[in-house]
Amino acid sequence: MTYPTLADFIGNTPLAQLKRLPGIGSNTLLVKLEGNNPAGSVKDRPAYSMIRRAEERGEIKPGDVLIEATSGNTGIALAMAAAVKGYKLRLIMPEHLSIERRAVMKAFGAEVILVSQQQGMEGARDLALKMQAEGEGKVLDQFGNPDNPRAHYEGTAPEIWKATRGRMTHFVSSMGTTGTIMGCSRFFKEQNAEVQIVGVQPDGESSIPGIRKWPDAYLPKIFEPERVDRIIEVSAADAEETMRLAGRVEGLFCGPSSGGALWAALQLCRQVENATIVTIVCDRGDRYISTGVFPA
Repeated sequence: MTYPTLADFIGNTPLAQLKRLPGIGSNTLLVKLEGNNPAGSVKDRPAYSMIRRAEERGEIKPGDVLIEATSGNTGIALAMAAAVKGYKLRLIMPEHLSIERRAVMKAFGAEVILVSQQQGMEGARDLALKMQAEGEGKVLDQFGNPDNPRAHYEGTAPEIWKATRGRMTHFVSSMGTTGTIMGCSRFFKEQNAEVQIVGVQPDGESSIPGIRKWPDAYLPKIFEPERVDRIIEVSAADAEETMRLAGRVEGLFCGPSSGGALWAALQLCRQVENATIVTIVCDRGDRYISTGVFPA
């Protein structure tokens, strides 16, 4: 008898309705609970997709060394997927990000290389490419790899469409690598061109884990701006307060990027009526305890 592996449980996450957050009004607000994936975030989908597809194309084989720059969730997901598939993994991340993420990556057997806070994700990406050029491994490149949005085009979006029976009117997603919003936008627009795609970015002063407004030189190659109908900017303070509010009034324990997406969805709720709005809850809040965003 053959049993499923952990990889078989990536995706098919719950879609739940929120009812108690202030400002929902006549709208239906639905959240896709991606923290239910095996490694705990939406990034499980593209991480496994990038490894599996590269393997199918003969670009990598078990035992090879993979390299990736990450702010956290992709690295954790890749570490899990690499363990499942038999790869060695070297992850590069800025030093100021939560120690929980670093510990989980190491628990899955990954090597973690830190760059300074000043170097940030841009510096991490540069170092990953330098290591690849020096023959130290293969960069999967979540920022330019079409297998990232493909995972959402083939999985996340069809799951949402089926669960809402095609009645969704708005899709709200935080933007980091932009893989989620790119893959979902493509699918939703093919089903109904009237579905509104709303991206969420930090405002000019804020740093929010998992959400980025990239300098032009580092804009993800997978990003196609025409696939996003509107961008809403959120402050770190609003993202974190909405994250905490969701825990208190909805029992939803999530991280700051999800708080930012929820804040944007609530702004949208105040502007429309009788809409069905879906947003992505990227992960769970326990990945951020050490940062102090949840007062003890």
